[in-house]
Amino acid sequence: MKGLIVRKLIVDEHNELFDAQGMKYREFPSNFSRIRDYSESILTHCPREFLEGGLLDQQLSEIIKNGIKHGNKCDPSKKIRIWYDLRKRVRLIVEDEGPGFVELEEWNRFYSRRQEALAAGDFEGFLELAKYRGAHSDEHDGGNSLIAALEYWNGGMVFNGKKNKIGVVRWFTNGSQ
Repeated sequence: MKGLIVRKLIVDEHNELFDAQGMKYREFPSNFSRIRDYSESILTHCPREFLEGGLLDQQLSEIIKNGIKHGNKCDPSKKIRIWYDLRKRVRLIVEDEGPGFVELEEWNRFYSRRQEALAAGDFEGFLELAKYRGAHSDEHDGGNSLIAALEYWNGGMVFNGKKNKIGVVRWFTNGSQ
């Protein structure tokens, strides 16, 4: 489609978003009931203007949730590792101990078809693509958190080669850059 910008999840082991130099580090056991606690502990000293009414907490919690649920299979002996920098922008690296996002390319194809249907005004086709259901999805999964994440992380979203580690960045345009 002419003029259509389709974002996608990328894999780039050597992307600068994986440079953890100067970042703070935390690790947590894979305890699903503590996801919000983990997110809040990372964001304790975050500049207020970056919090955006809870959007940042929601986005970070989703990344942690995906790592615990899909990556570590809620195994409390496995860790979630988080590197973060909340100066001038929000930059995070989150790694789990799982096999990686094995359906990443399939999800990208789904998302591309979804965006093409929207751009073409094919609302019936768009509604058929309302939720992503992969081989490892359950009734609570729908891929919508990834759709929101692609919009939210305006500076990039990248996975390592194994696809069990994600680097993200959000820049703010209100003079906080």
